[in-house]
Amino acid sequence: MSKPRIGIIGAGMAGLACARSLAASGVSPTLLDKGRGVGGRLATRRAPGGLSFDHGAQYVTARSDGFIATLNSLCDNGEAAEWVMEGQTAFTGVPSMNALAKALAEGLDIRRETKADRIEAHGNGWTVFAGSDSFVFDVLIVTAPAPQTVDLLGGDHPLARQIAHVRLLPCWTLMAAFTQPPDVTWASRRDPSGVLAWISREASKPGRADTAAFVAQASPEWSKDHLDHDRADVETLLLKALSDTLSVDPGSAHHAAAHRWLYAKTETPLGSPFLNNAEATLYFGGDWCLGARVEAAWQSGTAIAEDVLRQLA
Repeated sequence: MSKPRIGIIGAGMAGLACARSLAASGVSPTLLDKGRGVGGRLATRRAPGGLSFDHGAQYVTARSDGFIATLNSLCDNGEAAEWVMEGQTAFTGVPSMNALAKALAEGLDIRRETKADRIEAHGNGWTVFAGSDSFVFDVLIVTAPAPQTVDLLGGDHPLARQIAHVRLLPCWTLMAAFTQPPDVTWASRRDPSGVLAWISREASKPGRADTAAFVAQASPEWSKDHLDHDRADVETLLLKALSDTLSVDPGSAHHAAAHRWLYAKTETPLGSPFLNNAEATLYFGGDWCLGARVEAAWQSGTAIAEDVLRQLA
């Protein structure tokens, strides 16, 4: 019997975790990702002058034995390290958050800059249409955010209706660096009621350059209110808010850039690790299945792989 053709849309944490689990059992999936890199919100933006900003997920925590083991292995390899912030210990990638994704992606078949436009049933499997290309798989695993998953499948499909209740929140993120380091010693600052719900001092993270670089994430409410505002206007507003918090002149910022995450945080999850069709040829997964944590994405992807392998046994 020939090996099944397994495709995974999305090379974020869920897709990578799924692919690694499958590969460990001798199954070789093909991942399709629209980005130039991998990792999804395990993202790092670089700028001139040696600047680096973790502008997506800020850190990772672990509760389950499997994810703890994964992080410990990454730490042993120098690809992750502990970060003490707000009185607790978390983990970050080294020398950047996307180092976590790069390590998990090593050795996998990943087709970068391949944006899936739609999926269609094809015999007993599925076809993914991506620009002028198409890919046929016996089993297809979609790890895109829930709204994008619905768009790929079509809102009238029965599976799409089962995830209609999932709600994801947006986030405007500011990346800023100043000519002189502001007089702050904290690693991070959280204020759920403020315009800036989270601020991190990038130099406080392990393996980072000693720059006066900060990442500031606007609250979900502020982000929703300014969702479609001009990027330059958002940069100005968020830089003013950050400068006020740091007690510095906004004019002393020599770098400021805003990034909009449409689907940054899960507000209402699916409530189970994944969703699949009766034939077990189509799976949906991601952090939106379980909650707003990187570990939730890992758990979802790993659970999908376990189910796929069980079906193939």
